[in-house]
Amino acid sequence: MKELQKVNIDEFKTHFQGEVMLPDNAGYDEVRQIWNAMIDRKPALIARCTSPEDVVKAIEFGRTQNLLISIRGGGHNIAGNAVCDGGLMIDLSLMKNVQVDLTTRRASVEPGCTLGDFDEVVQAHGLATPLGINSTTGVAGLTLGGGFGWLSRKYGMTIDNLLSAEVVTADGSQLHASESENADLFWGLRGGGGNFGVVTRFEFQLHPVGPNVLSGLIVFPFDQAKSVISQFARFTETMPEELNVWMVTRKAPPLPFLPEDVHGKEMVALALCYVGDPEVGEKLIEPLRGFGTVLGEHIGVQPYTAWQQAFDPLLSKGARNYWKSHNFSQLSDGVIDAIIEYAAKLPSPQCEIFIGTIGGQTASVAPEAMAYSSRDANYVMNVHGRWESATEDEHCIAWAREFFAKSQPFASSGAYINFLTQEEADRIAFAYGATYNRLVELKNKYDPTNLFRMNQNIKPV
Repeated sequence: MKELQKVNIDEFKTHFQGEVMLPDNAGYDEVRQIWNAMIDRKPALIARCTSPEDVVKAIEFGRTQNLLISIRGGGHNIAGNAVCDGGLMIDLSLMKNVQVDLTTRRASVEPGCTLGDFDEVVQAHGLATPLGINSTTGVAGLTLGGGFGWLSRKYGMTIDNLLSAEVVTADGSQLHASESENADLFWGLRGGGGNFGVVTRFEFQLHPVGPNVLSGLIVFPFDQAKSVISQFARFTETMPEELNVWMVTRKAPPLPFLPEDVHGKEMVALALCYVGDPEVGEKLIEPLRGFGTVLGEHIGVQPYTAWQQAFDPLLSKGARNYWKSHNFSQLSDGVIDAIIEYAAKLPSPQCEIFIGTIGGQTASVAPEAMAYSSRDANYVMNVHGRWESATEDEHCIAWAREFFAKSQPFASSGAYINFLTQEEADRIAFAYGATYNRLVELKNKYDPTNLFRMNQNIKPV
């Protein structure tokens, strides 16, 4: 590092209230590590922000020093854009405050919060907003890419519940974005990722949920996959919005409710959550048990926060991950056959194929109403490659890519930006579809030099 740079860093530290970490500082390696172990990058420095003013100072420093800038919220994104090599990593993970206004049922949320942080605070009041399905996911990245989970059929996408945002733009301005103020920026933040600025506070609409919900898993043998998945496809087309059922096929983990001879063997599981009277929910889900021979089930009334953490053990930090994803308006025989073909040759015990069911209220918003436009996506499929050793990279990635290609003819338009890997820059325009050109115009306005490019990048013209 040049002496001039050291002088500049020392100057930066005098104006920055948070912690500035360099590669030789204790804890540097821990802070730079993110969820996906395939990403191993080393920033020249890490600015651990504690306030919006810190974010302003960090962006100003990165811009004046001509540094590549990455933004870390929860550090969970598959593409690993939270961390850069040789540049400035702006770390928001210390900014975790959540405030609830019970009168308006609104939550004010800082960008370092995980889903678990958010849910813990709002569920104390029996409230929630649609988020993802893994409690260690960051609220910021999830929201900026769209966001969906168990509550989305009833209450929409995460961005459909975003009421306003505080944003620091590339020139260091602090802006309030909502339907009535900087409305164009607000439009772009709802699905446009980190392309237009750094959000330092989100304001969400909350809804009465739980605190206990009917939820759980039903597991079927893999040799009945065609019947089970076909019936799942038909059932989910007509189920009420209060109910959500997802499908996953993988090798069975050693779950206590499954017989030991099932552990490690391929299976099909239906995961469900009902937001309403559990007795009504029980009647609605009863048909699911008739989809095949039930190997085991674990369904009951439990805290919503517990269900939000149910899949955490299968998605823990430190494994190598590679995803491919498609949207579907419906699940045809062709895609079901492709799922079964590739689930029969999983390259690792941790690999899986899941279908997240959305539709319902997510389809009630006009495609051009905000940056996220895939309102015809009733299902989002994630080909989740996951393994432990770099020696498995080639085999596991090839499996995911082959299945992605095999299932592509049956997919609908668009793609879920949060599931795109870093290599998929060629899919960004396709992912946004009708809103892409407007997003480019917005990028020209708010970030014409492409300062924020460690993301699924919308390049300015």
